[in-house]
Amino acid sequence: MLRATLKSLLSRKLRLVLSGMAVVLGAMFVSGAFVLTDTIGRSFDSLFSNAYANVDVQVTGHEVTEGQQATVPASVADQITAVPGVAGQPTPQVLVDGARVIGHDGKAVTTFGAPRYGRDWAGEKDQVQLREGHGPQADNEIAVNAGLAKTANLHVGDQVPVLTVFEPKKTYKLVGIFGRPGGRDSLGGETEVDFTTPVAQRVMLGQTGVYSDINVKAAAGVPDDALRARIATALGSSYQVKTGKQLADENKSSIQSGLSFFNDILLGFAAVALFVGTFLILNTFSIIVAQRTRELAMMRSLGSSRRQVIGSVMIEALLIGVVASLVGLGLGIGVGAVLAALFGGFVGGLQLAGIAVPLSAVIGALAVGIGITMLAALMPAIRASRIPPVAALQEVATADRPLTRVTVSGAVTTAIGVGLLGWGLFGRAGSGTLWLVLAGVLVSFIGVALLTPLVARPVVALIGSLFAWSVPGKLGRINSGRNPRRTAITAAALMVGLALITGFNVVVSSVSASLHHLGDTQVKADLIISGQQSAELPPTFDPAVLEKSKQLPGVREVAGGYLDIGKVNGKAEGIAAVSDLPALADMFPLTAKEGTLAALGDNQAVLDEDEAKTLGLHAGSTVTIQLSRGQPHTVKVVGIYAKNDVFNGWMVATNLIPDFRVPQPAQAFIRLQNQSDLAAVKASVARLLADSPEVNVTDRSGFIDQQVSQLNSVLTFIQILLALAILIAILGIVNTLALSVLERTRELGLLRAIGLRRAQAMRMVTVEAVVISIFGALLGLIVGSGLGVAVVRALRDQGFTNVALPWNQMVVYLVLAGVVGVVAAILPSVRAARINVLEAIAYE
Repeated sequence: MLRATLKSLLSRKLRLVLSGMAVVLGAMFVSGAFVLTDTIGRSFDSLFSNAYANVDVQVTGHEVTEGQQATVPASVADQITAVPGVAGQPTPQVLVDGARVIGHDGKAVTTFGAPRYGRDWAGEKDQVQLREGHGPQADNEIAVNAGLAKTANLHVGDQVPVLTVFEPKKTYKLVGIFGRPGGRDSLGGETEVDFTTPVAQRVMLGQTGVYSDINVKAAAGVPDDALRARIATALGSSYQVKTGKQLADENKSSIQSGLSFFNDILLGFAAVALFVGTFLILNTFSIIVAQRTRELAMMRSLGSSRRQVIGSVMIEALLIGVVASLVGLGLGIGVGAVLAALFGGFVGGLQLAGIAVPLSAVIGALAVGIGITMLAALMPAIRASRIPPVAALQEVATADRPLTRVTVSGAVTTAIGVGLLGWGLFGRAGSGTLWLVLAGVLVSFIGVALLTPLVARPVVALIGSLFAWSVPGKLGRINSGRNPRRTAITAAALMVGLALITGFNVVVSSVSASLHHLGDTQVKADLIISGQQSAELPPTFDPAVLEKSKQLPGVREVAGGYLDIGKVNGKAEGIAAVSDLPALADMFPLTAKEGTLAALGDNQAVLDEDEAKTLGLHAGSTVTIQLSRGQPHTVKVVGIYAKNDVFNGWMVATNLIPDFRVPQPAQAFIRLQNQSDLAAVKASVARLLADSPEVNVTDRSGFIDQQVSQLNSVLTFIQILLALAILIAILGIVNTLALSVLERTRELGLLRAIGLRRAQAMRMVTVEAVVISIFGALLGLIVGSGLGVAVVRALRDQGFTNVALPWNQMVVYLVLAGVVGVVAAILPSVRAARINVLEAIAYE
C-alpha cells in the first residue's frame, strides 16, 4: 500500500507542487518571522551591551511620573567619590532625548524611532572618537555624531538650527563631528547633539547644576553588585542605583517585549495565510479523491481496508507537508535575513548580528506545515475510505451530495461565531475581549464557508450570465456551478483575506466619517496648529506664536494647549494646560456642570464630569498634582464640564507649565471672525511657525485627515501582510482549475472534437476562473462589511457614530478580483488548449 501511495504521488508531480505551495508560503512566513525577530533581538542585545560596556554603576533620580526626566544634583558626585571601591572621579552627564536638528530642507531630521539625544560634551573618551574639528567650548557651539552629519549633510563650520526640550529653535555653530569605535557612525541609529555642559543642562533639563545620571567605575577587584550596594546605602532611597549589566538587561527586556509583540502580529497574519491554505489543501485532496475513485475502489476490491485507504491519503498528505515545510523553512530563513538587512538599513547605524536559525523557527515551520496539511486532508481521507469496491466498475465522476447537512452545520457554526463576536464587541469580557473577537471571526469564517455551497449555484449562475453571450462563456458559467462544494471552498479562500481587508477599510472609513461629523457639528475652531508625534516627546512650537496669532487681522480667539503626564492624588493622569480656557470652551463648546469655566487663576483646574465622578470630586475640591518636574502642587477644582466627544480630562492653570516635561505648546486652536479670509490667516500663521518645523497649521478638515492618515498607514501595512493570504487564494483557484481540467480531459477532448477551438477552450476556463474569483470577492466584501459595521457599532460610546462603507475601494477590489481570475486561468487554460483530441477522447 505504501509503494502504491508513493507511486501515485510521484506520478502527479504538478499536483504535488500545487498542493504544497500554500504550505510553503505559510511555513516561510512563520519561520521568516522567527528568524527576523531573533536577528533583530540579538542585534539590540549587542547594542546595549556595548552602550553600557564602560558603565559599572549608574546613579539616576527616581521618576515620580511616567516619562519624567529625573535629575541628579552635581553635589551627589562628591558623595559617590567618598564611597569605598569607587575608581577615580564619577562621571556626571546630561543625556536626554529631544534635541532635533533642522535640516537644510527646513524640516526636523527624523530617526524612525531611535532617540535624538542632547548631551553635554565630556571630551574624547569611552566610545566617543572625534573625526573632525573639536568639542564645543562656547555656548553657541555644538558637536554632532557622524550619523547625524551624514543624514543632514552637515559640515564643520555650518550654522545648525536645533530644537530642544526647553527652548525653541536656536542656531549653533557646528565645530566637531565624532564617531564610535570600529568606524561606526552611531551605536544604533540615534542622533546626538553635544553642547557645553551649562547649555545642555539648560536646554535639555531646564536648569543648571543638575545631570540626568552619574556613571561610576569600580576599583580593581570590586564587584559591580557590591559597589552598587555601597552607593545605594550611601545615597539612601532618593536615587536609583543600578549596575551597567542591570541597565543593559532592562533595555534588552524592553526591546524583546516589543519584538515579541511584533512577532505575534506577523504570526497572526501567518495564521490567516495558513487558514486560507487549509481551504486550498482541503479542496485539492477532495478533487484528488474524486479523481481516484476507481483507483481507490480497485484497492478496496483487492483487499485494502478502510484504515489502509485513510492511511494512503494521510501518508500522501504527510509527505507533502514535510517537503513543503522544509522548503518553506529554507525560504523563510532567506526572507528573514533579507528583512533583517532592510530593517538595519532602515534604522541606520544598527550593526546586525549574524543570521541564525532559532529552534522556534524550525519547530514552527514543521508544526504548522505538517499539521495544517494533515488536518486539511483528514476529511477527504475519511471520504475516500467510504468508497465502495463496486465503484471500480463505474465512471470516475461522483454524484453531487445533498447540501442539507453542511448547510445546517454552517448555520449553527455561523451563529456561534456571531455570538462570540458579539460577546467580545458588546459584552464586558474584560481581558478576554480580544480572544473572543478573534475566535468569533474565525468561527464565523468557517460557518460562512460551510454555508457558501448553498448560495454558490444561484450566485455563480447570476455572475456567469454576464459572460454567457458566447458559447465559451456559457460553458464557463455551467462549469463553475456544476460542483457547488468545490466552487464554494475555492471562493471561500479568497473571501477570508478580502473580508479582513474590507473590514479594516470599513472601520477606517467610519472613523474618518465620524471625526469629520464631530468636526462639523461640535468644533468651531477654524484653524488648528499641531504635529504628528513620532518620538517620545510631542512636537511643539514657540509659545510666542500664540500671542502673535491673536494679533493677526481676522482672528477672534486663540487657545494653546500644553501636554504632560502627571499624578492626581497618586493616580497617573494626562494633564493639559490651556492658555485661554474661555476661548477653548467657546470653540468646542464646553458647558459647565458645576462651578465655572472662566479664566483659571493660579493653581486652579477643571475636569470632565466622568473623571470627577470616578474620583469623587466637586467644584471646590482640592487635589494634589505631581507633574513631570518640581514639587507636588495643591490645586483647587473650580469647574466640572459636561461630557463631550472631543475633550475630556484635566486642564490646569498656566502657572503650572514650568513643571511640565516640555513647557512649550503642542497644539493651538484658532477661531476667526465672521467673513475673515481663512486662506490668508492660515498663511500668516504658517509664517509664524517658520521656526517650528515639527508642526503645521491646517483647517478643521485637514487636521482630521492628518489623524486618519495614521490609520491609513496601518491599513496599508495590513493589506501588504494579507497579500500572502490573497496569493494563496489565487493558487487555490489555479489548483482547482488545473485539477478540474485534468478531471475533464475526456470532456474537453469531445468538445474540441465537435468544433471548440483552442482559443474558445481558453476563454471557457478563463470565464470559470473569473466567475469563481468574483464570487469569492463578493463574499469577502459582504462578510468584511458586516464585520466592520459590527466593530464600528461597538465603538459608538467612543464617539464613532457614523458608519461609512468604502465604496470606491470595494469596487476596486471587485475589479481586481476579475483580474485575479484572468491571471489564475492562464496556466490551466493553456493546458486545456493543448489537450490532444484523440488522446483525450480515449482518456479514462
